[in-house]
Amino acid sequence: MAKITFPVEASHIMMFARAISDDNPVYHDGAAAKATEAGGIIAPPSFPQAVAQFDPEYHLRPKNGQKWFGSAKGPSGIEGKPTSSGGLHAEQHYEYHRHIRPGDVLTAETMPGKVWEKESKRAGKLTFRERVTEYRDQNGELVITARGVGVTTERPVDQG
Repeated sequence: MAKITFPVEASHIMMFARAISDDNPVYHDGAAAKATEAGGIIAPPSFPQAVAQFDPEYHLRPKNGQKWFGSAKGPSGIEGKPTSSGGLHAEQHYEYHRHIRPGDVLTAETMPGKVWEKESKRAGKLTFRERVTEYRDQNGELVITARGVGVTTERPVDQG
């Protein structure tokens, strides 16, 4: 899968923290952050999700001349029922090797992980697929390892 590289800027960290309603000064106030154990401004724990803004193929990114989920005057530019991937996001885990800081240039690379199955009375076979994303800094050092798990069903869930 493609590698995505993105710069980490202090203003990006601050805006991300504001977007998630986290007003911890360690995310925006250099003097206050310097007095903490972190020793300076750091990014919130969920900040790696911001990589989507740098991915030209991100499925929720608008594409010129194409209808997309979320465009138009109504709730969607897609007419009828939106197509589904047939799956759900089941889990997300992060392993932090160090803090993300302003000035870092991170490269995210996603690889397939484990695949396993379970049986469900209501939906048949459930297939779980793990995706592992490694975030490395400008020196190639591992900063964060993210593991996401998606699940697909063999058939639609019985309503009875």
